[in-house]
Amino acid sequence: MVIEKLIAGFKSFKGSYYTGQSELYSSLVENGQSPDALVIACSDSRVDPAIITKAEPGQLFVVRNVANLVAPYQSDNPNTGTSAAIEFAVRDLKVSHIIILGHTHCGGIRRLCNRTGEKEPREFIDSWMSIVENDITFDLQGEELLRNVEKQVIKISLDNVLSFPWVKSRVDSGMLEIHGWLFDLEAGEIKSYSKNSGWQSISQ
Repeated sequence: MVIEKLIAGFKSFKGSYYTGQSELYSSLVENGQSPDALVIACSDSRVDPAIITKAEPGQLFVVRNVANLVAPYQSDNPNTGTSAAIEFAVRDLKVSHIIILGHTHCGGIRRLCNRTGEKEPREFIDSWMSIVENDITFDLQGEELLRNVEKQVIKISLDNVLSFPWVKSRVDSGMLEIHGWLFDLEAGEIKSYSKNSGWQSISQ
C-alpha cells in the first residue's frame, strides 16, 4: 500500500508539476545545477527542506543525516558523506549559503539526552551522536533540556563547518554565508541564530 501510494504520487507529479515545469527541467539538464544554498538537514521525515522553504528544483543542494550534524574537518577520514557533500557544494558548485537546518522534537537529540535511562543498543547512532556529545551542556531537565540541546547542536555544527579550510576561506572573503535555522514543528516557524543577536524568528 505504501509503495502504491508513492507511485501514484509520482504519476501525479509527472502529470502536473513536471509537465508544467518542463522548461525548468530542460534547463537543469542542459546547463546542470547551480544551487544557491547547501542545506544540512535532519533525516526526520517531518522536516523536508524543499517543502518548508517552497524551493524550486535546482535551488537547494541538500544533505540529510540524523540530527543535522557536521563533524569537524578531518582530511585523514574522507569516508564521511556529509563532508563530501560540503566539499562538492562549496568547491565545485560554489554555493553562496550554507544552512544548518535543525528542528524541534528530534529523535537523535532525544537519544543523546537520554543519558541515564536504558536504551536499546545500536550499531551506528550512538557513535554518530558522539560527534557533539562532549561539547553539549546537559544542565536542564525534560523538554526544556531537549529544546536547549537542539539549539546547541546547531551552534556546534556551525562552528564545525567553519573548521573546513575552504569553507572558512570563502566566508572570510565574503563569498559564503552560513546560517543556523531551527524549525519549530509545533509553531510552524523558523528561528535563525546569529552570534550577535541570538535566536530570532524569521517567520513573522
